[in-house]
Amino acid sequence: MNVNAHSNFWLRTSVYSGTNTRSLIPNLFNGLGAKRILLVSDAGLANAGVVKKVAETFDQQKLAVRAEIVGQFLGVTQDAASECVNEALKYAREVNADAILAIGGGSVIDTAKALKFGLYKGITDIKDAVPSGYLYEGFPKAQFMNIPHISVATTAGTGSEVSPIAVIYNEQKKVKMNIYNVFLSSDFAILDPELTVGLPSDITAFTGADALTHAIEAVVSPAATSITDAYAFQAIRVIERNLPRAVKDGTNIEARMEMLHGSMMGITAFCSALNAIPVHNFAHAYGALFRIPHGLANAVLLPVVMESTPDLYLSKAHLIAEAFSVKIHDEDSKGTLAKVVEKLRVFLSDLGLPSDFSAYGNQSDMERILKAVRTDPAAANYPMSEELIMSVVSRVSPVGIS
Repeated sequence: MNVNAHSNFWLRTSVYSGTNTRSLIPNLFNGLGAKRILLVSDAGLANAGVVKKVAETFDQQKLAVRAEIVGQFLGVTQDAASECVNEALKYAREVNADAILAIGGGSVIDTAKALKFGLYKGITDIKDAVPSGYLYEGFPKAQFMNIPHISVATTAGTGSEVSPIAVIYNEQKKVKMNIYNVFLSSDFAILDPELTVGLPSDITAFTGADALTHAIEAVVSPAATSITDAYAFQAIRVIERNLPRAVKDGTNIEARMEMLHGSMMGITAFCSALNAIPVHNFAHAYGALFRIPHGLANAVLLPVVMESTPDLYLSKAHLIAEAFSVKIHDEDSKGTLAKVVEKLRVFLSDLGLPSDFSAYGNQSDMERILKAVRTDPAAANYPMSEELIMSVVSRVSPVGIS
């Protein structure tokens, strides 16, 4: 770490982990002073019975609980679309909600965070809050939002339940907008592995790859510190051991619990060391342009970007290798990095993840991709040349590139 550069490590979310921790939610809301809770989730989780499992905890403790669920917004779609946020804002005001309960993965929890931001700021269209595509509000400009907020993670990937960032898809501009505010994160995060056992193996795989990407990009960030390294390296170890187990057997509660912890640690390191994130830069662009799920985009891009931008990774190659259980002997940094990338490719392939985006149609508009990568907010800290971008694109979009 450059001791002359200021760093900030902020983790304001209290985390409850373990089976049936969802039962704590009603009394946690009581403690926060909530009265009228809006439950935010998606149709898939409602159909799978996950929403019911959480909501029924209020019925079980009805006599002791003052807070109640006054509405359910189940219209969240992929990538937390801005129109979903706007609909949630309208509905929250209609039911006079004063608290938010988010149940889901990154899209649901990001929608809930943007909802909280919009309610606090008096916004009706979330796009108006982020005209340039990126809004950063640090302390003291950012102030506590007095809207009780609990997130229940149903995937182990984004770690959105503890992060101060909301990524929202702007359908009109086909870009992903970023809102950073240290008080966006939940008051409490519930990591109940029982709520993740029904997650399909493919989604388990690519959400886990997202968590791994957070950890690796945090490690090599110019803003990394020994604090963020502690979270990032342990996240890599936990994910390397447990993601294959969770993919192979979705009912493995121990692996599911460890993955939730790995995801939480990965995003904590990532947000506190936020700087150079070329993998996420590409993933945001591909997700916005071609609607590729974020975790899957990161899974395809991670080994390619690491191989294409070696200077960013070489100084930490041996440490990444150690955390990722890569066997090395007398290799120099270049040799070590090559072994890390090799193992990463095998690791992701064994999880059933693809090595390119050929399943997502024609991606031949190079000019459009170049613009999307270069104008993504992540490009500000690590701008990439046209040649580098084209090199990566040619390897992950093999169909129709011209």
